Amino acid sequence: MRLTRLRLNGFKSFADPTELHIAPGLTGVVGPNGCGKSNLLEALRWVMGETRPTQMRGQGMEDVIFAGTTRRGARAWGEVALAFERDGTETEIVRRIARDGGSAYRLAGKEARARDIQVMFADAASGAQSPALVRQGQISELIGQKPTARRRVIEEAAGVAGLQARRAEASQRLNAAEANLQKLEEVTGALADRLRALERQARNAQKYRELAAAIRVAEGQLLWHAFAAAQEVLAAAEGDARTRAGLAARAEEAALEAAQAREAAEDALPPLRAAAAEGAQAATRLRTQGEAEAAEARRAAQRLRDLEKAAEDMARDEARESGLAREALEALVRLRAEGERLGAAAEGEAEQLEAAAELSEAAADALQEAEAALQQATEVAARVAAQVEAAERQVQDLGRARDRAAAEAARATLGLTEAEAALRRAEAQGEGAAEIAAEAEEALANADEALTDAEAALAPAREADATARAGAAEAQARAAGLAAEARTLGRLVAADGSRAGQVGEGLRVPEGLEAAVAAALGRDLRAPVVEEGSGWTRLPPYDGDAGWPQGVRALSALVEAPPELARRLSRVGLVEAGAAPDLWTGLRPGQRLVTRDGDLWRWDGFCVLATDAAEAAAEAEAMRRASRLPGLRSEAEEAAERAEAAKAVQDEAARSVARANAAAEAARNARRAAERQAQEAARVAGRTEADRALAQAKGDAARDALGRARAALEETQAALSQATELRAGMPDARLARMAATEAGSRAGAARAALLAARAAEEDRKRAAAGRARRLAEIAREDGLWSGRHEAAQARAVEMGTRRDRLAQDIAEAADIPAEIAARQAEIAAALEEAQAARHRAEARLAEGEMALRGRQDAERMAERAASEAREVRAGAEAARVAAADRALAAGARIREERDLSPRELLDTLGDPRAIPAEAAVQADLAALRRRRDAIGPVNLRAEEDARALREEQDVLVREAADLSAAVAELRQALSVLNREGRDRMREAFGRVNAEFGRLFRTLFGGGEARLTWVDGDDPLEAGVEIMAQPPGKTLGTLSLLSGGEQTLTALALIFAVFLVAPAPVCVLDEVDAPLDDANVGRFCDLLDAMARETQTRFLVITHHAVTMARMDRLYGVTMAERGVSQLVSVDLRAAEAMVA
Repeated sequence: MRLTRLRLNGFKSFADPTELHIAPGLTGVVGPNGCGKSNLLEALRWVMGETRPTQMRGQGMEDVIFAGTTRRGARAWGEVALAFERDGTETEIVRRIARDGGSAYRLAGKEARARDIQVMFADAASGAQSPALVRQGQISELIGQKPTARRRVIEEAAGVAGLQARRAEASQRLNAAEANLQKLEEVTGALADRLRALERQARNAQKYRELAAAIRVAEGQLLWHAFAAAQEVLAAAEGDARTRAGLAARAEEAALEAAQAREAAEDALPPLRAAAAEGAQAATRLRTQGEAEAAEARRAAQRLRDLEKAAEDMARDEARESGLAREALEALVRLRAEGERLGAAAEGEAEQLEAAAELSEAAADALQEAEAALQQATEVAARVAAQVEAAERQVQDLGRARDRAAAEAARATLGLTEAEAALRRAEAQGEGAAEIAAEAEEALANADEALTDAEAALAPAREADATARAGAAEAQARAAGLAAEARTLGRLVAADGSRAGQVGEGLRVPEGLEAAVAAALGRDLRAPVVEEGSGWTRLPPYDGDAGWPQGVRALSALVEAPPELARRLSRVGLVEAGAAPDLWTGLRPGQRLVTRDGDLWRWDGFCVLATDAAEAAAEAEAMRRASRLPGLRSEAEEAAERAEAAKAVQDEAARSVARANAAAEAARNARRAAERQAQEAARVAGRTEADRALAQAKGDAARDALGRARAALEETQAALSQATELRAGMPDARLARMAATEAGSRAGAARAALLAARAAEEDRKRAAAGRARRLAEIAREDGLWSGRHEAAQARAVEMGTRRDRLAQDIAEAADIPAEIAARQAEIAAALEEAQAARHRAEARLAEGEMALRGRQDAERMAERAASEAREVRAGAEAARVAAADRALAAGARIREERDLSPRELLDTLGDPRAIPAEAAVQADLAALRRRRDAIGPVNLRAEEDARALREEQDVLVREAADLSAAVAELRQALSVLNREGRDRMREAFGRVNAEFGRLFRTLFGGGEARLTWVDGDDPLEAGVEIMAQPPGKTLGTLSLLSGGEQTLTALALIFAVFLVAPAPVCVLDEVDAPLDDANVGRFCDLLDAMARETQTRFLVITHHAVTMARMDRLYGVTMAERGVSQLVSVDLRAAEAMVA
């Protein structure tokens, strides 16, 4: 990996896009304090995956975004891109962060995880925490670090930083798997307790179901009582609704009669309204006639005024027409004088036109003769030029064809030579390819045989491995199950409490008698053994036999008990459950009978059944657990030993499979290699044969082409000779072109003469035509003015006639106003009479309307009575509908709750007469519900839950076995990682130690230095101590050296790591600050040597002039704008070359 370019945009003080090229050799970064030089190092670490804000000198990771200045606003995001080359390909990593949005990586344009980026750089001996990125003060930190922290330098040299991350991940997964395994064991124990509880719940659920069935019968009876009551209410509501409907019908008949009377009154009104309307129309019509006569009078007066005005206009028009007649007469006199002048000028015009036409015809004939001569000369010149050009073009074409034929013949000759050489090479290669193909086929056959043998050996190994794995898994599952059961039982026994000092400590109860002993002794087992006070005391046995009947055995003869319990147990007899009630009455004082189930009968008449003795049951369960525990632990230990043995068998089988797999894989690889070799040989042979056939075909084609080219060359050469001779015998084209030019000049002169003659002729014609046009216009204007004169005289006559007619119209219009006044008087009298008739008709109409209103009031009263009757009917109907709804609801409730019709419900209940009264049913239902509630909460799914719980328990047992196998595999993987890490650490330590001593002597000019392991021998856990002895001093630790010596020693260690595992880039941030000029020189010499010996590219941030002078190139960081960094660069080596 070679880093080539670092680009910053909005990162810290670099607000603008800035690019830093990381070139080979030494690159210096200079600038004043506080200008942002260290931000370049932090940008490099940030893009390599740094996640701690404190390492970026911030409180939060968003602090790396440009925060703004007084002149610039803050950026919303920041970005750093790092370009690197690997395997000849340049790739770019981009890390971008947004405010309140977190950061994201892109690798080669695709999204990537931060962990992938960190592991990639760790595998390349670099990364955000690499010792190669030396920030300010890091040299002092390396000097003051604890040896265990200093071990990271060796890890970087060994290249195990990525291995350490994978080792830590494997360790975390192992711890998580072990924790999950422990949780599974605890869950399995809890499931067993839940299973026992579910079995008890199943018994309660059965009782609950029986009571629920009885409650369901009682609820069905109540549903029937509710339905029957609703039916009775519905029948009563239907009868009332019928009565109310009859009353409403009678009220509606009365309302109908009132409506008919009102309609009769309404029928009488239209004639009266029509008579009143006719009177109003007659008055209106007469009033309209009067208004029309008034308008007619106004129109007659206006007409009279209009006629008088028209007479005045007529007088003015008559005067105007007389003036027009005089004007037309004067124009006629003027036109006739002009016509006489033009007629005199046109005399002799015909002879002049005839002479001009004769001159034009003579010029046209001369032109025609000249153009004919020109055409003939032009055709001769064109024909000669075309023949010459065609001959020359033919000579040129034949020359080019001859050259092409010669070149084609040369190419064909060369192609034939090359084809023959290629054919000879292909034949030689074909012989070698055939031999190689035969050898490859033989190797492939051998590889197939070896692969068949390896796969045949692999199948039995895999079968044995599968068998061993199944046996080991079964054994481990059984061992894990027994161990979990033993642990659970141990916890339960511990929860029962210790029996130390109690009388029950020495009690040994055979299996199956725990309930009987617990019923006989109960809580007395918890009492201590004492000499005096509360507790058990040893007493002598009873005198004589207890006198137990046949079939009864004393518990003292069946259990191993301490002497303190001898008297008690001798008076407790074990009996079968069915015989106890018969023997109860014959018990003597102090005697008791118990069964194996835990039932107790006492001599004094007291009896306790096992189902009611919870305390005794708990004590019996505790005894069972205590007696079961030792055997269970022994069984678990044996199962664990068998699991270990099965695991060993499995491991051996797995190793056998691995060996067989390795052999088979080797055989497959050998076969693939042989197959590739055979395929390659076949391809080579095929390619060689194709090359030979191609060379043969090319040779044949080249021979044919050579023959064709030679024939074409001879043919074109003969044609060229013939064409050259033909061209030499042709006439000269220049003479023909000169003759055509002279003929053209003569034709031009004739054309000019023709144009002049025709121009003179046209001038004369235009003058004659102009005079003729003017004479015609004078004739036309004469006719126009004559017509105007006649029209003016005619209009004057017409206007005299119209003047007389207007005088007559004026006299007639003066008589019309008197006639109109007479008609207006007649209309006024008729209007007065029509108004009187109208008033009489309106009076009769008012009387009819009053009668109509009386009948309308009667109708409204009848309608109100009918409405009230309808409301009563509607209320009855609503009551009927409500009763029907309640009946339907009762039936729907039956269907909803029972999914039955009422009749089907009655069929399930039997004879309705046998159904108890509703109150009795309610009392029975309440009693049944109290009995159900007394049972308490019931799990109706207890049986299903128990079955599911058993399945879950089986699954968990299998998962525990799988987890155990996974834990074993993780332990093995972790062991492999540790072993690999230790080997690589030891190797790197030796190489770094040797290089460190050499570089120390180089920097100090002598002396001695070495690294040592401290705090243990394990390279993965031990620390690294630095021992140094500069010239003239004793050997000691790093803390005993001066500041400059410490810096040089730390640099020697860092550079030793580079020589062992060169990093892609090394950044040194002001590490030369503690050094004097002499040591800075040594430091720069070492940098030059490191740059030459390794591929590491160095970025050196410095203020020292000596260091600046030794750099290959310099970047300057400036802050021209406050708070904003900028980058400038100069290549010192290029500058030196220019100066030289």
